[in-house]
Amino acid sequence: MFLDLCNFKMLLDATSVTESTIDEVTEQAAQTLQTISGEEVDASALHEYLDALPSKLIGWLFNVAFAIIFIIIFWKVINTITKLIRKSMEKAGVDESMIHFLCMLVSVGLKILLLFIVAAQLGFNTASIVALLGSAGVAIGLAVQGTLSNLAGGVMILLTKPFRLGDYIIEDTKNHEGTVKEISLFTTKLVTPDNRIIILPNGDLANTSLTNSTSNKIRLLEINVGISYDSDLRQAKSVLKQTIDKCGYVLKDHDNKVVVNSLEDSCVELSMRCYVKAYDFLAAKWELTENAKLSLDDAGIEIPFNQLDVHMK
Repeated sequence: MFLDLCNFKMLLDATSVTESTIDEVTEQAAQTLQTISGEEVDASALHEYLDALPSKLIGWLFNVAFAIIFIIIFWKVINTITKLIRKSMEKAGVDESMIHFLCMLVSVGLKILLLFIVAAQLGFNTASIVALLGSAGVAIGLAVQGTLSNLAGGVMILLTKPFRLGDYIIEDTKNHEGTVKEISLFTTKLVTPDNRIIILPNGDLANTSLTNSTSNKIRLLEINVGISYDSDLRQAKSVLKQTIDKCGYVLKDHDNKVVVNSLEDSCVELSMRCYVKAYDFLAAKWELTENAKLSLDDAGIEIPFNQLDVHMK
């Protein structure tokens, strides 16, 4: 019993020493702050603030942990919502480029809203944040006018639909061409026939002319072939017409024919005109060009070429 009383007395003495030490430290801190700021600092108020600080810190850490859990859960909810929107639009037959744009817009918008809600719950002044973002937006907008132009161009492309995913386009200004692989907010990606990737700014695409080679499903293929003036014109036309008829890419239910295109200086130029599917255009062109040369050679019909005769005296 006596030992317990002694231990209790020692605990009280230690507590009193600790409290006195804290009071001294608080007093010194108040004097230091007063010296730095030049204004009177209440030591008792500072002591109360330091006493309440641990509980406030624990409460703030609890709010931060709750906010992180809240963000993780609703971040997944937003991704699920975006996937449901995509599936519903795909069932409705909406164009893929429009689906990509709208899903990205919904996802980014909801995630920004989520961050604002969390900031408000943590005690941040959202009005000040909005004002700061507005001011920063003006400054950034002046600095990245080209990027904003590309964004506006991307929106115009998605709304007016001059081309879609999978179309083969030719940009007329710099003659970039390829199959449209991706239409994003700022750029459009093309895949060339030799499997290169071309990235074009949407602002340039929206403000220039371009050729959509596959917008129509059927294209007219025209191949010009020259024969000599000594060759039999009717026989040459018949040979080339048979070449067209044998080609598997040619659509037989269309008006396919061979015509005299022009009378050149050194040849009679014939034109093979036939219709093919847009996606078979290059393959049909290559096959018909090769077979036209082989068929004319087999028929003994000369394909002339420019030559220069020099006579020495």
